[in-house]
Amino acid sequence: MRQKLFVGPQVRALRLEHGLKLEPCAARLGISVSYLSQIEANQRPATSRVLLALTQTFDTPMEAFEAHENERMIADLRAAIAESGSPHGHVTLGDVRQVAQQAPSFARRFLDLHRANQRLAERLSLTEQAVGLDEATAASSLLPYEEVREFFHDKDNYIDELDRAAEALAERIGVTGEGADGLEAHLRDRLGVRVTRDAPGDVMRRYRPDTRGLAVNPAQPAETQRFQLAYHLAETELGGLIEAELNRARFRTAQAIDVCRVGLSNYAAGALLMPYRPFRDAARQHRHDVEHLALQFQTSLEQVCHRLSNLQRPGLRGTPLFFVRMDHAGNITKRHSATRMRFARFGGACPLWNVHDAVGAPDRFLVQLAEMPDGSRYLSVARAVSKPSGRYLTPDRRYVLGFGCEIAHAREMVYADGLSLDGPAARIGVSCRICERNDCPQRAFPPVDRPLRVPEHERRPVPFLTD
Repeated sequence: MRQKLFVGPQVRALRLEHGLKLEPCAARLGISVSYLSQIEANQRPATSRVLLALTQTFDTPMEAFEAHENERMIADLRAAIAESGSPHGHVTLGDVRQVAQQAPSFARRFLDLHRANQRLAERLSLTEQAVGLDEATAASSLLPYEEVREFFHDKDNYIDELDRAAEALAERIGVTGEGADGLEAHLRDRLGVRVTRDAPGDVMRRYRPDTRGLAVNPAQPAETQRFQLAYHLAETELGGLIEAELNRARFRTAQAIDVCRVGLSNYAAGALLMPYRPFRDAARQHRHDVEHLALQFQTSLEQVCHRLSNLQRPGLRGTPLFFVRMDHAGNITKRHSATRMRFARFGGACPLWNVHDAVGAPDRFLVQLAEMPDGSRYLSVARAVSKPSGRYLTPDRRYVLGFGCEIAHAREMVYADGLSLDGPAARIGVSCRICERNDCPQRAFPPVDRPLRVPEHERRPVPFLTD
């Protein structure tokens, strides 16, 4: 059954952007003024006919009116409420959904305030630790990282102007992903940069402006070395666009600007090595086989998975995927979702999710049918990977990559072959603190939005029940 779409804020923003009042806008859409007013007030959902009229009238892709933005806001609000841990009653999912639909501007302001409160609480905690240990706390650098993570989260992990410029640069210098590679030649012939493979120790890339020498580490895999060349090239050729994006972001601290500059340069490097249209076409042709794509574009599995998750160009979107990178302790160090799938932003991820199983199954793809508490089902793929240190006494870096899509798109992925997509699915959630399931034997914490009770004469795997 198709979910009713309440798109009032989007419709009103489009109308005002085009300088239209209610009556002429309603006339263009072929509906009454009262109906348009009710749609904008989120009192009535938009029908398929109205949505089609909106896309044609305002030249806007249908994706702009999808429910993903509301679902993401609802997930963020529930996570923030869970983290606040207020004892003053519980907030129901219906209440949260109503706020997200009826007052999205208020919801965004609430999330901004919550994030500011989180940063202050973390800073206070770090200050207390520093005083207790009588030493400066280097961990304060985590705060800018969180700010940058929010920046990419709000951008849907897609930077249109930078992505298009990287695609044009790739075409101009001959980065095709088919074996030909103009990176080093362009660095040498156009920029006067001499590439050597002698970066010492754990240095992955080092540039000396005085000699125009770019050293990369020979101990790293070939695709990692190639990414470092692409990074320097993108940073040099697209630096103006990167700085413009940083200026628009209005970060609070210089450290956050520096962190985001690296993030945007990494984004541009990925877009340069995997140009949007060729990569999107290849992904569809090979049904998102990440190993095949990594070989074709001479990139790593992680680079491919990350790129697949940010194919969000309006009018030319790829299959909507989610992507996470998780360390062996369960910390999610990268996350993005172009689907309704959301990840724990506070606390640990669901232990029933197959990304945890991948830790004990290196070099294998694990495939899982997963169902969230709202009934949405996903094809989830997990693979453990390692990044070699190149030295015996230095441990390799080990991660788990998780990616996948909603069941509606599962046949577009090679990993669905042989699976019964209508069969039983693992019942997972986002986080125990906001999970709606009452009968999960793996619960680590009770949900924060419902009262709990502890039976006096009964013991189950989880020692409490929720109403």
